[in-house]
Amino acid sequence: MLKPVLKKTKKSPEQLAHDRQLDEQIVNQPLQDTIIDTLADMPITEHLIELRRHLIHIFVAVIVIFLCLVGFSRHIYDLFSAPLVAQLPANATMIATDITSSFIAPIRLTLFVAVFIAMPYILYQIWSFVAPGLYRHEKRLALPVLVASIVLFYVGVAFAYFVVLTSVLKFFITFAPANVLPMTDIQSYLDFVLKLFLVFGFTFEIPVITLLLVLAGVVSVQSLADKRRYIIVACFGVSAIVTPPDGLSMLLLAIPMWLLFELGLIAARVLVKEKQAIALEKQETV
Repeated sequence: MLKPVLKKTKKSPEQLAHDRQLDEQIVNQPLQDTIIDTLADMPITEHLIELRRHLIHIFVAVIVIFLCLVGFSRHIYDLFSAPLVAQLPANATMIATDITSSFIAPIRLTLFVAVFIAMPYILYQIWSFVAPGLYRHEKRLALPVLVASIVLFYVGVAFAYFVVLTSVLKFFITFAPANVLPMTDIQSYLDFVLKLFLVFGFTFEIPVITLLLVLAGVVSVQSLADKRRYIIVACFGVSAIVTPPDGLSMLLLAIPMWLLFELGLIAARVLVKEKQAIALEKQETV
């Protein structure tokens, strides 16, 4: 009995290229697809339990750091108020207008410092909760962005403490009338400085925000470059709203906002060119 002979058909170059693309997709398919499917099948209660676990870790870390620092709360406040005390007249001091202010203000500041110190661990816990749902290429992008956001926030707070705070306090105290003795309440000073720290800390995240908007496809580098004049005006407008009512602090916020936007624009332009070069190399390989 004769067996049928199977004749092999020769594939065209287009079919071979298509087969190679399918093989690459199968080989390069990240393991995260399986993890995402598993997460999608998880009930909402398990997600909440996992979220609760990370929140407990964050709470415990902040409390531990706070308990380690609470014994030094007065020294921390002395260091915190040093820029103001250095600008006050010789016979002027800080005051507490409320009977509980002398206790509440140092404790509040110590809690803020504990959160500030624990910020890398807090972001790590957030990353641990979010990371299983990310693809491999998303992880490669998210981790540097996370580290950059931490560093920029710390740089913003340091800039506010060492540069902005001294200049702004000197400006206000210099303009005090001759018959007025500046004596600042410790609670008012704490609220003022914490607001200043948060404003500058989040403002220094502009390069990260710009980069994410470009990579997400919300805006393009060219559109941001074309709208540069409007963005500069917006920087001065925002700084005029969130800063104290003086021109110096507005300039000290608006100019860094503008420069940080330019930095984010340069980083986005470089990253987009790298992505285009990689895509072109893949097309040439195929």
